[in-house]
Amino acid sequence: MSLKSLMVAPLRALLRSTASLRESTRRLYAHAALAAQIHPPLPSSVVVLGRTQVHGTGALRFGKDILLYPDLHLETQHEASIELGDGVVISRGVHLVAMAGIRIGKGTMIGEYTSIRDANHQRAEGIAIRDAGHSARAITIGDEVWIGRGVTVLAGVTIGDGATVGANAVVTRDVAAGEIVGGVPAVPLRKR
Repeated sequence: MSLKSLMVAPLRALLRSTASLRESTRRLYAHAALAAQIHPPLPSSVVVLGRTQVHGTGALRFGKDILLYPDLHLETQHEASIELGDGVVISRGVHLVAMAGIRIGKGTMIGEYTSIRDANHQRAEGIAIRDAGHSARAITIGDEVWIGRGVTVLAGVTIGDGATVGANAVVTRDVAAGEIVGGVPAVPLRKR
């Protein structure tokens, strides 16, 4: 029997026995890293499962019992803030970008790789698009909203309480409370 095969079993056992400790340490580190980048303070009940990138002013307000999956991009510019209500779930790869403001109500769930941006680039004659500025209008998402995977929510949109947005939809106008929408651009499919 080789030295390698003699060491594999005990090493596997050690890794299995410390898996919970390693996961707890990762979550604690991710929480501390996010807390260091924002103001006001991050509630201790927020669960951060992985790396979260914070850009801009760090004006992020978190409710209690929020679940944040890895690889989020959270950005605030100027006087804008992002506000998340109690019990919000934000899945992997979501981008929230606020130049006017984004408010997400309690119990809302946002699917993977969704983009919620309250601003758009402007164009001006003789000025490169990156230097031409932005136009921004706040976004409001109500309580208990379910936003599917890969959705895009554009500036100025309000999504009412209990609404559902189907996967890969592009939301360009308001969604009524309890309404189910889908498509590009998103259109009403039915009412709950």
